[in-house]
Amino acid sequence: MNAADLPTFVKGHGTGNDFLLYADPDGVADLTAEMVAAVADRHTGFGADGVIRAVRTSAPGLPAGIAGSEAEWFMDYRNADGSIAEMCGNGIRVFAAFLRHESLLDLPEGATTAIATRAGVLQVRREGEEYAVDMGVWSVPGGAEALAEGFDVSVVVPGLSEQRPGLRLDLPNPHTVVAVESAEELEELDLHRAPGVDPVPDHGTNVEFVLPLGEQEVDEVDRDGQVTGTVTMGIIRMRVHERGVGETLSCGTGACAAALAVRTWFGDGAPDEWQVQVPGGTLRVRALAGQHVELAGPAELVGRVTPL
Repeated sequence: MNAADLPTFVKGHGTGNDFLLYADPDGVADLTAEMVAAVADRHTGFGADGVIRAVRTSAPGLPAGIAGSEAEWFMDYRNADGSIAEMCGNGIRVFAAFLRHESLLDLPEGATTAIATRAGVLQVRREGEEYAVDMGVWSVPGGAEALAEGFDVSVVVPGLSEQRPGLRLDLPNPHTVVAVESAEELEELDLHRAPGVDPVPDHGTNVEFVLPLGEQEVDEVDRDGQVTGTVTMGIIRMRVHERGVGETLSCGTGACAAALAVRTWFGDGAPDEWQVQVPGGTLRVRALAGQHVELAGPAELVGRVTPL
């Protein structure tokens, strides 16, 4: 890899899920999968869970359905190994912060913008220094039977003495959610390699291990900081092994999948609002009408990374 062929990156993260971002408005500086894997390597590269390219939707050579989109910008996301991912919930929030920082997007407090992704056009709303995104429609590959049973695969991982049932959800990238019984069990999981999933998924899967922690009443606050009421919020703790990356400190789509799975397991009367505690911080997930789901949380930019 020739460093002269690399752009200047901005390093950013959402609850520890970190990315290298760069602007390529005219679509002339796409990186190969090998180049992405090289710069994302934490030992011999700059280090990141993924690489995000910002491309105008008017640029040539974009994936089918992106050109002519209502959105101005396309989030071209790749995992740390160079593979393409359909969506990244933390990534799209950091992407919006990056566009603002680079003066490529005007997004005042409370405003919403459209971002084109391989999962379709998604709406991102700025909430101070945090961002919320409507992640679109989620689905369950196993259908009504899987929802009724609460699981449709078996998962094995070092640290658990036996296989556990898991529930698959697509957002649209594939997820498998597994419940654990205690904080100690969650802590002892070895996620250095991908958990075994049976049946084996055709295109791989992210695997989330979750510990439900019950519910609590929290204040609802408007944009002026005024308390307008209370809402019941479910609380869960999560660790995740990401497809094409390994264990990460956070996963936005994984937090959504985890909250939706636990909400399914709780049954009727389960909260729509969820707090998801990940090793890198805390995310908020809200089940919306029409089987949509919203993800909210911080997005932080760290600094510039300039190849020599």
